[in-house]
Amino acid sequence: MNDDRRSILDMLAAGKITADEAERLLSALDRTPPPISLEPGYPSNRARAKYLRISVDTDEEGDGGPTKVNIRVPMQLLRAGVRLSSLIPPKARDEINAAMARDGIPFDINQLKPENLEELVDHLSDLSVDVDQEKTKVRIFCE
Repeated sequence: MNDDRRSILDMLAAGKITADEAERLLSALDRTPPPISLEPGYPSNRARAKYLRISVDTDEEGDGGPTKVNIRVPMQLLRAGVRLSSLIPPKARDEINAAMARDGIPFDINQLKPENLEELVDHLSDLSVDVDQEKTKVRIFCE
């Protein structure tokens, strides 16, 4: 819960505002776009990404014609997942890290934090994907 919501609920609890006033204030907060992060490396002139898009287009004729894949994942889902990762028990985290290390993935799940996700999103503009098929195009980007 953010500070503005907490302040409104505190004022309601203290009897400084009515329930109707609190409802209007909370509705106004819901309509206000979230603040744009000004962390280092995050451009201040770019809006916060709402979706992670993965698009695959293949011009080659297969069994049913060209292949088209279009995946659109809400960033809120990814952000919530990152926050929920903190609920993973320490023993399970160690097992996850060990399994990823066995598969050659040098990643520590303990370092997964919401601010790291925003940094990852920033670097998606530099992402390139190599595909073995000549007429296949893969795009990964945020919008």
